[in-house]
Amino acid sequence: MSDVARPHQNHFFAQLDVALDAVDSVDESAPPASLWHDAWQNLRVRPIFWASAVLILLVIVVAAFPRLFTSVDPTFCELKHSLGSSVGGHPFGFDRQGCDVYSRVIYGARASVTVGVLTTIAVVVLGGIVGALAGFYGKWFDALLSRITDIFFAIPLVLAAIVVMQVFSTKRTVVTVVLVLSVFGWPQIARITRGAVMSVKNADFITAATALGASRIRNLVQHVLPNAAAPIIVTATVSLGTFIVAEATLSFLGIGLPGTVMSWGADISHAQASIRTQPSVLFYPAGALALTVLSFIMMGDAVRDALDPKARTR
Repeated sequence: MSDVARPHQNHFFAQLDVALDAVDSVDESAPPASLWHDAWQNLRVRPIFWASAVLILLVIVVAAFPRLFTSVDPTFCELKHSLGSSVGGHPFGFDRQGCDVYSRVIYGARASVTVGVLTTIAVVVLGGIVGALAGFYGKWFDALLSRITDIFFAIPLVLAAIVVMQVFSTKRTVVTVVLVLSVFGWPQIARITRGAVMSVKNADFITAATALGASRIRNLVQHVLPNAAAPIIVTATVSLGTFIVAEATLSFLGIGLPGTVMSWGADISHAQASIRTQPSVLFYPAGALALTVLSFIMMGDAVRDALDPKARTR
């Protein structure tokens, strides 16, 4: 062998020794890492995850405890301050009615976040049940539930909500908006759940559990759904932002939450008349809405990449 090739050979064997030492140092008695453990290890080093987590936590705290951020009553308005610029204690200025914009943005978070969270929970429960039953039992039961899902999936969410909310012209509450959005928002979760369940139900550990005497419903609840939860969580996280936008759209059109409930969508609607003279009145509630929705979308993207083994190997 030539002297030129010898250094490359020595370097190769040195790398091989390092790799063998690493294999020998692995603790074989330790339990194998789970999907969720690997996902967390991926998420903890991603700046987009921490940025979205901080924003989401901030929005939740603002919605739950608005008095921590402002002592101004959002319903107290004086026309002498109409479209006034920012002054001490009122950093965002005043709207056309003379109300403090900052306090209304703070208090408006509660309705928007509440509708988004409650709608997401309802959609996950309803769509998850339909999708899980369709994907697990299959055959004619799957065909029936899939056709029902297709019917609702063909109906645009916001358009259907606009039509149905006209019926509740005198009884519009947070619960009403949540129910209407849930009725037309569950098909996507149902489809995702059905596909995830179908990919898991024929796995070897499900067959082993059946051989040990586990019933079908027990297999579904204890083994199939936990292993099919990853895509459901990702879809639910992104959908939460979508439902916040849907509520804001309904309130913007005047058919969402009543005027007594502060909402970013309603404030955006009221600020339309002042967009030329005082555009900041529109900018602040719209910015809060956009930032909140963006934080949930970023969180969904980060969780999706962490739970997707193909994405982690890129």
